[in-house]
Amino acid sequence: MAIASRYKMSAERLEALKEELVYLETVREKEVAEQIKEARSFGDLSENSEYDEAKAEQGKLYSKIAEIKDLIENVEIVDAVEADTPKDAITLGSIVRVLDVEFKEEEDFTIVGSQEANPREGRISDDSPLGRGLHGHRAGDTVEIEAPAGMITFKILSVENN
Repeated sequence: MAIASRYKMSAERLEALKEELVYLETVREKEVAEQIKEARSFGDLSENSEYDEAKAEQGKLYSKIAEIKDLIENVEIVDAVEADTPKDAITLGSIVRVLDVEFKEEEDFTIVGSQEANPREGRISDDSPLGRGLHGHRAGDTVEIEAPAGMITFKILSVENN
């Protein structure tokens, strides 16, 4: 039997997933079942596009439910700073302010698990090149990170761990 992947996320993200699962299994599933029932009432299913669309929607719904169940069953809650990392070093959950040395721009990032990543909101996955490159470093360090766009140099201005 294959070993399941562990998904790192905060307790808040886990709660949001549980709420979404309840919604999908109750409200949304009933809505889709009603769509299928209504489409069946239109007659011949072989030429019924409404029925085909409703069944496709049901397939997407069941796929999403299975995905969320897998995430919940294989979750690893990571709210606290990792025990083996010094208190002032960057780890999962750290809020980091960096200076892009080339462009002289300051940016703030929160290092999160891959399921919570949202680069537009400054939430960077610990599995991303940036997340891996910053991990373990401290304020004052200068770090070169190999990114898809090429080598980027950051000076770490501050690290905040809760």
